[in-house]
Amino acid sequence: MAMIENSYFCRSVLALWMVLQNAWQESGINRMMQKMGKGFSNMVKGSTFCQFLWRDGTLPAVWPDSLTCRLITVILNIPCVICKWLYRLGKKVLDGSVCFRVAAGACGNPFALLGLFLAVMLMVPHSSWDNRYALIAAIALVGLFAFGSGPRSTLELEPQRFGPYYIFFMAFICFAFLSSLDWAASARFVGFHLAAFLLALLAVSSVKKYEDIQLVVVLALAGLTIAALYGCYQGVVGVPVVANQQDMLVNKGMPGRVYSFFDNPNNFAELLVMLTPFTYALFLNAKEWRGKAAALFSFGVCSVALGFTLSRSGWLGFALATVVFIAFWNWKLLPVLVALGVCCIPLLPQTIYNRILTIGNMQDTSTSYRFAIYKASGVLMEDYWLRGVGLGSDILTRTFRSYPPMFDGNFPIHTHNNYLQMWAETGLFGALAFLSALLYQLKSGIKAFLNGTDRRVKNLLAAALAGFCGILLISVAEYTWFYARNMFTYFFLFGVITACIKLSRTTSQV
Repeated sequence: MAMIENSYFCRSVLALWMVLQNAWQESGINRMMQKMGKGFSNMVKGSTFCQFLWRDGTLPAVWPDSLTCRLITVILNIPCVICKWLYRLGKKVLDGSVCFRVAAGACGNPFALLGLFLAVMLMVPHSSWDNRYALIAAIALVGLFAFGSGPRSTLELEPQRFGPYYIFFMAFICFAFLSSLDWAASARFVGFHLAAFLLALLAVSSVKKYEDIQLVVVLALAGLTIAALYGCYQGVVGVPVVANQQDMLVNKGMPGRVYSFFDNPNNFAELLVMLTPFTYALFLNAKEWRGKAAALFSFGVCSVALGFTLSRSGWLGFALATVVFIAFWNWKLLPVLVALGVCCIPLLPQTIYNRILTIGNMQDTSTSYRFAIYKASGVLMEDYWLRGVGLGSDILTRTFRSYPPMFDGNFPIHTHNNYLQMWAETGLFGALAFLSALLYQLKSGIKAFLNGTDRRVKNLLAAALAGFCGILLISVAEYTWFYARNMFTYFFLFGVITACIKLSRTTSQV
């Protein structure tokens, strides 16, 4: 740290920053933004509609004490109850066993094991990955959690933290499987959703303080950074251009799109969008320069890798995530961010600049083809809008073949949109439960951020919400769960938000 403080360059940058900050504080634009912010805040506070949206709601308020919630909590905690009972039976013997104490101590920190699994999951090459690994790992982690809960009376799974709507969505997932047009085609997707749910549940239940959730995030980011480094390597040495990943005429002369350890550049970009915003929080929360340097390094590598993916939806999602985080951290800096972004456009590499110009270009087949898929999905939904076809993209692909093909003679393999996909699979009420879960999570996260007192938790929560907003935007143009590792990361992020909400409420009550 002393080296940085004595550095002429660093002192010059700091002095320039202080000058710019003072100029901004005294500028007319800043005063105007403050007046606009106060006016908007007063308008929102006085709005009946906004007050209706902002209220806690009757259902979430009564949910923790409801019979349904308590029953679900009891069922999920059966392994923990059994382990606690067995521990009480053999307490005298077990307490004297060094092996048991070591094992129980390791399993008593399940958040570290969760973080290690996520790091490994993000580093395994696509050819070596099997989605069953996630289900096996999730069940094993729950088993270790239960074992570690034996000597710890307060350690238990906490599904009530999710609120009612995510649980309702999971109920419709089960219904979509039971009512599927083909159970065999839907069976493996039950495992995907179960693994995703358990990973989210572990993220919530295993953390008791900020340091716990920080370790999980750091480990996950370590795995992502390794994947991003390999993506950067691919970008430098080059990868073959895949014709079905980009229009060869509109994108003429552009290099191949990097994919790192994953199957597709868009899959890689979605993972980067979901997790990279955590580097913002870790940088702000780091007390030493080493932590800040590590966060900056991870951010730089992940940002460069995202550029190499040439994923337009990924770039838009990452831009939104950055804007959302800045809005949480200090919304008055948004004009500066916009101005900085505009100034950086001429500095972009030519390939990225040209790729940006193709956003929304209907001459680009990857854009126009999506609308052909949406049209085909609309025809199918005329028959299945209420009940859905059943769980999973396999049964949906099979059902598409019962309808006329698209203009090129092919049939869609999914709807290219998360929200439409959930509607097609689970029906109208399943889609409404899904949207309710997302909106409730966002609202709960924002309220926890505004009411929280621990700045570290608030920064991490802001980063999680930012990444979540980014993937929600991408989900309009992509079916982000088609690649299961993205689905597991999606719900891990969902769990991190819930964990931060839990910590915010705990620290506020202290």
